[in-house]
Amino acid sequence: MLPSQPLLHAAVFALAVLQALASDTFIAAVYEHAVILPDATDKPVSPDEALALMNKNMDVLEGAIKEAAQQGAHIIVTPEDGIYGWLFTRETIYPYLEDIPDPAVNWIPCTDPTRFAPAPVQERLSCMARSNSIYVVANMGDKKPCNSSDPSCPRDGRYQYNTDVVFDPEGKLVARYHKYNLFRRETQFNYPKEPEAVTFETPFGKFGIFTCFDILFWEPAVVLVRELEVDTVLFPTAWMNVLPFLTAVEFHSAWAMGMGVNLLSANTHKTSLAMTGSGLFTPEGPAAYHYDSETEEGCLLLAELSARPRLSPTYPPAVNWSSFATSIKKFPAEKDTFSGAVRRDIFTFSELRSKAGNYTVCQGDLCCHLIYQMANKSEDEVYVLGAFDGLHGSLIKYHWQICTLLKCKSTDLSTCGQPVETAQTKFEMFSLSGTFGTNYVFPEVLYSGVQLAPGEFEVLRDGHLKSKHGTSKPLLTATLFGRLYEKDLPHPLRTSP
Repeated sequence: MLPSQPLLHAAVFALAVLQALASDTFIAAVYEHAVILPDATDKPVSPDEALALMNKNMDVLEGAIKEAAQQGAHIIVTPEDGIYGWLFTRETIYPYLEDIPDPAVNWIPCTDPTRFAPAPVQERLSCMARSNSIYVVANMGDKKPCNSSDPSCPRDGRYQYNTDVVFDPEGKLVARYHKYNLFRRETQFNYPKEPEAVTFETPFGKFGIFTCFDILFWEPAVVLVRELEVDTVLFPTAWMNVLPFLTAVEFHSAWAMGMGVNLLSANTHKTSLAMTGSGLFTPEGPAAYHYDSETEEGCLLLAELSARPRLSPTYPPAVNWSSFATSIKKFPAEKDTFSGAVRRDIFTFSELRSKAGNYTVCQGDLCCHLIYQMANKSEDEVYVLGAFDGLHGSLIKYHWQICTLLKCKSTDLSTCGQPVETAQTKFEMFSLSGTFGTNYVFPEVLYSGVQLAPGEFEVLRDGHLKSKHGTSKPLLTATLFGRLYEKDLPHPLRTSP
C-alpha cells in the first residue's frame, strides 16, 4: 500500500531535517530576478489584474525554487520587489497587498488558505516551500487597518509595509519582517513605529532578516549580528549600483566580512536602473556571486556555507581597525591635496605620482595611510588616495569614515571619484589603513569590470588591508568603509503620512 501524501511529505521533511542536523554546513541559494513590471498607471488595477501580474513573477520564481531544491538547497532568497516591481504610488500598490499575520499564529497557508483574509500570494509561496521541502524567502506588501483611535493612522485608514516573509519546508510562515529604513522613493509604504529584530532557528543555524537600505544602519542590521548573534542574514534587495564604493557585490561582500556572518543577498535585475549583483557572502569572502550589466537574464546561485561560521576554524579574528594606523611612523601628510566629489561627498585626495610610495591623507579625525607598488603604470590612468570623514546623504544623513585607493575616470583630477568600471593598472602590493573611530569597517577590493577579488587580500588584526600576492587583475578601488552609527542624525521621515 502506498503511503498517504501527508505522511510522505512528513517523511521527506524529517529526512531533510536529519540530513541538515548531521552536517555543519548547508546549501544556500539566491535568485536574481528580472522582474516583470506592471504598466504605469495613476489608478489602481483590479485585484484580479494585480494577482495576474504577481503570478507571472511567481511562475519564474517557482522555477528557480524547484531548480535550487533539485540541487540540494536548504533555503532560497528571492529579491525585494520581486513579485510586483516598484512602479507604484500609495494608492496603486494597494491591490497587490495582503494582510500578513504574525508567525506566532502557526499557519501553513498551503494547507489552510482560508484561515485568514484572502491570501493567494502567501498560499502560493507556502506551497512552493512545501512541495520542494525548502525554506523560501520572499518580499511582498503587508496591509494593516487602523482607525482614529491611533493618532498615527494614515488618512486612508491603513498601514502599508514593505515586508519579507519566510516559509519553512512544511510551508509554515516562520518569519515576517517590516522594512524599517525605507529608501527615499518608497512613498507607497509606511515606516514601522519601532524597528523589528526578526530571527528564527533552523537545523543549520540562527537566521535574521532585513531588507536593502536597512544594511547601512544600526537597526536592525547591527543589532541582529552583535546583540542577537545570528549566523546568517537573509537579504532581499533592489540595489542600484553606485561606484566606486556601493556596488551590490562589493559592499555586501565587505559587510559580511566586516560583521563576521553569512549574507544571502538576492537582487532584482534591471540594467537600465543599474540593478544587478547578488551573492552568497561569508566572513572569509564570497562563496558565489553574480554581476551582469549587459543582459536582462535572471541568475540562480548556490553554494555550501558554514552553518555556524563563528565556530569555524577559519573564522577571522577580531580586528582593531585603528591599531596599525595609529602605531606606525606617520608618513608626511601630503601638501598638494585637492578636494573631489564622490557624488555629494567631498573627499580629500592626493595623486599617486610614482609607481611606488608611501602616502598619508587626512580629513577630520581620520588619517588614511597607504603603502603601494604598482606592477605596471598605464600613462593614461591616475590613482589617488582619498579620505572622507563626515555625514553622507541629502535627506537621511549618516556618518561615514572612508579610506580609499581608487582610479580616477581620466587624467583630469576633477574626475576623481566619478564612476569608472574599467582599469589597466595592476599592483604588486598595497597596504591601506586608517585611524578609524569605529569598530564597524567593511573592507572592499574591486577589480576592473566590477569583479571581486576573493582570496587575494586580507585584513590583519591590527586593521590594515593588504594584498596577498599582488592583484591578478587591474584595480578599480581598495577601500576601508567605516560607519560611525552614533554620529548619525535623527531620521527626518520616520512618521506616518
